[in-house]
Amino acid sequence: MTLLTEGLRVWLLFGKHSSVAPVSQMDLHTQNSGVRHPFGGHMMMTYIHYGLLIALAIALLFAAASDIRSRTIHNWLNAGIALAAPAFWWASGLSLWPDVAMQLGIAVLAFALFAGLFALRMMGGGDVKLLTALALWIEPGTFLQLLIIMALAGGALTIVMGGYHFLRREKERLAIPYGVAIAFAGIWVIFPKLASVPAIA
Repeated sequence: MTLLTEGLRVWLLFGKHSSVAPVSQMDLHTQNSGVRHPFGGHMMMTYIHYGLLIALAIALLFAAASDIRSRTIHNWLNAGIALAAPAFWWASGLSLWPDVAMQLGIAVLAFALFAGLFALRMMGGGDVKLLTALALWIEPGTFLQLLIIMALAGGALTIVMGGYHFLRREKERLAIPYGVAIAFAGIWVIFPKLASVPAIA
């Protein structure tokens, strides 16, 4: 009788003070979505994705500043942008085929096209490398938009600097910092992505 009473008492205590906590609504959402809260799984990938885009925007600002100051876009900066592209592909969930293959194809085409312009002395070597590196990051449709914006910005920059050069009656050859137009176009096309950065809860 005593053993039965003691067993009943333990059962009742276990029922009232179970060590198994109820599953919260957040836990259910995490389990259903497959996201490890707060910085695991897909959530981590999302923040790496946006972090890399922010880093790209900063690199473009550096490229523009360098081109304005010395009419040069440093090789280490272009190489850094290109070498960071695989991390961006991974964070974006791109598949090797056809996504990554398409980015590489666009980059090869961009290099071939702009290397031709470089040969004709219509574009600087740093500009060619920067555009090729950007082609590794930006999907084909958006990259075409980047080129259109770059052409418009470059044309406006040429008119403004050409007018200033003429008014000052300078004799030396006018050198347009076309990296500014490239950086402007690059930030223009990635800004909508940056504007949609999810808030950290």
